[in-house]
Amino acid sequence: MTKPVLLFGYGNLSRGDDALGPLLLEFIERNMDLSTIEILDDFQLQIEHALDLQGRQRVLFVDAAVNQEQAFVFSRLSPCKDESYSSHALSPTAVLHVYQSITGQTPPPAFLLSIQGVAFELGEALSVQAQANLQQACRFSEQLLKQNDLLDWLRQVEYARNIAA
Repeated sequence: MTKPVLLFGYGNLSRGDDALGPLLLEFIERNMDLSTIEILDDFQLQIEHALDLQGRQRVLFVDAAVNQEQAFVFSRLSPCKDESYSSHALSPTAVLHVYQSITGQTPPPAFLLSIQGVAFELGEALSVQAQANLQQACRFSEQLLKQNDLLDWLRQVEYARNIAA
């Protein structure tokens, strides 16, 4: 049976702060009841990941972000065909667009939690700044995932937007 919430983190554990997405997933796996949450991680998003959206009530993508001022940003996503189709990796919005294209259906409500990273070199450890940002994002995610109503998630987008302003 498909769980209603998909938590999809992506990034490379060997590239410093690029590990933020998978590390947040590890936190959720250790600290939360996963009876309604499916955890999925990969190095990058692919066309095939569009099929993982089937039967979901909500999807949360988690990734490291470059050139972001806040510790983390939580935003709502909409399907969008973008330039990532020409590469091997897709953006979350492109995954939603692929889902819409292959199923003919509107994708489930989807959100992105981007966590500020500063060091992405191969072989680097997680930076001190990224560790602090990850702690904040973990606390936020834990509270968010306890909320079962889509309206609560949408309120969190607005709340996060007001904090960043």
